[in-house]
Amino acid sequence: MDFELTKEQQMIRQMVKEFAKEEIAPLAQTIDEQAVFPAQTFQKMGELGLMGIPFPEKYGGSGGDTISYALAVEEIGKQCASTGLSYAAAVSLGASPLYYFGTEKQKMDHLVPLASGTALGSFGLTEPNAGSDAKGTKTKAVKDGQEYVISGEKCWITNANFARTIIVTAVTDHDEHGQPIISAFIVEKGQKGLTITNPYDKMGVRGSDTAEIILDNVRVPAHHILGDPAKGFKQFLYTLDGGRISIAALSVGIAQAALDASLSYAKERKQFGQTLSSFQAIQFKLADMAMQIELARQMVWKAAWLKDHGKPFTKEAAYAKLFASEMATKASLDAVQIHGGTGYMKECGVERLVRDAKLMEIGEGTSEIQRLVIARQLLA
Repeated sequence: MDFELTKEQQMIRQMVKEFAKEEIAPLAQTIDEQAVFPAQTFQKMGELGLMGIPFPEKYGGSGGDTISYALAVEEIGKQCASTGLSYAAAVSLGASPLYYFGTEKQKMDHLVPLASGTALGSFGLTEPNAGSDAKGTKTKAVKDGQEYVISGEKCWITNANFARTIIVTAVTDHDEHGQPIISAFIVEKGQKGLTITNPYDKMGVRGSDTAEIILDNVRVPAHHILGDPAKGFKQFLYTLDGGRISIAALSVGIAQAALDASLSYAKERKQFGQTLSSFQAIQFKLADMAMQIELARQMVWKAAWLKDHGKPFTKEAAYAKLFASEMATKASLDAVQIHGGTGYMKECGVERLVRDAKLMEIGEGTSEIQRLVIARQLLA
């Protein structure tokens, strides 16, 4: 298993790095302060082909792989975690289920616009009483002739206000043991009974759109069911496994931003007649940050490699997501500490990293859930 990046992966990384510095970084502070979604940035990313990196050209994608996509997430997230989170959600959650489980017609109708960057996708899984307990889904879909009628509520859904399509999970039946059978449906924006609001005032990643969705007898054609109706739960578990790779990559980007800022500040700031970088206490913090970032990055690449080669990657995705997210929180906190009073001020920028990083330990499965996933994989 060789993790030396190919020339193509290196080119994608450099292209995204330059784009992120020029187009995303200058907007990051305003996006956070005003909690505004960077719609124009996503239009530009679509034109560059970034929205379809891991999908075949046949479906509007760039024909890349998961490692290339993870590199893009890291570089975008390093400059603006809000943009990085919405990017990751659009690709991993909004578009990927269509690619992996959609029919050919569903791919042509719904994946192509997402992968080509002319539209955004969203994934409606979480509910007020069904977060970590995804089997607790209360949203229901009832068959009525050639349609399904969906009713329920989804919360904390990324990109929903700006999405063309939303993949929604709903209970369609129960098995012989009385357990709910959860299916996934393609719901198009603007359908009668679909209400999307934005009632949240978030601590971090404030420019990433987070919405509440109300489905009040929303009718969708029966052919909008995604994949096997009886395997919706397994399908979205696979989707979440892939999403965890992207959240881990985003965490690495946030942590790298913390390290870069800390290195720059430590070399310039003087105390007691010498730069902060000459003090061993600061050197140790910087060394630990650099080491942990590189370990997390390698774990992301390993999980992505396994996914690309059709090998089991559930455990490795959980490793990457858990380690990288907790590492990002610590790295950003250390960055504030290194900056001292300056780091506590909003204009410095590193305090934003703390607020952004914390969500990485919560979204796409909390740290506690990751430990459960890992333990179950070990004991299986």
